[in-house]
Amino acid sequence: MNTIRIAPSILSSDFARLGEEALRVKEGGADWLHLDVMDGHFVPSLTFGAPVISALRAACPGLFFDVHLMIENPLRWLPDYLRAGADMLTMHIEAIGGDDLTQAIERIRKADKQVGLSVRPGTPIERLFPWLDTIDMALVMSVEPGFGGQAFLPAALPKIKALREEILRRGLDVKIQVDGGVNEGTIAAAAGAGADVFVAGSAVFGADDAAGAIARLRAAIVN
Repeated sequence: MNTIRIAPSILSSDFARLGEEALRVKEGGADWLHLDVMDGHFVPSLTFGAPVISALRAACPGLFFDVHLMIENPLRWLPDYLRAGADMLTMHIEAIGGDDLTQAIERIRKADKQVGLSVRPGTPIERLFPWLDTIDMALVMSVEPGFGGQAFLPAALPKIKALREEILRRGLDVKIQVDGGVNEGTIAAAAGAGADVFVAGSAVFGADDAAGAIARLRAAIVN
């Protein structure tokens, strides 16, 4: 069985207490911290940028920072997020491609960090296939990116399954992340389809007991 990773999304946290919230889920057993960077252009919402991530890195050393760039022209901004302390940078195939994407992957690799590539719900999963041997993780959005708290879209499941089949067929070591509407009621189906990294926002940060919420997510996969 693939290693399961729970990556709470800080988008669902109390923004007045970001450092404390990050430590709360770290101490609660989170494997990664998922940081949604939105620019108000690629998606309608605006969240935070590299300075906030840098401050969180100082406050929360040792936790894997999974930075999801929902921004236009990610190549331009990569140096800022690498300096800020990202461990993985995930870009959207709808925002970058061709030579720019090749260059972006090379820059991230040169910094000895991991590379992710994502698709929105309306984008065919096959758009990622040509890049699978160059990335560490493929992210399947199970909601429309831009807002937290949305319901899981079941149409993501066949995309995850097709992606896992292609990864296995080619003998690659690529993680599959699912982001959007992940909770105790949806995580097992996503895992069954082939996902192994789960972004959970309100399911973790909305709980008084983060450790309990994370444990229940893991148990829902096993059961």
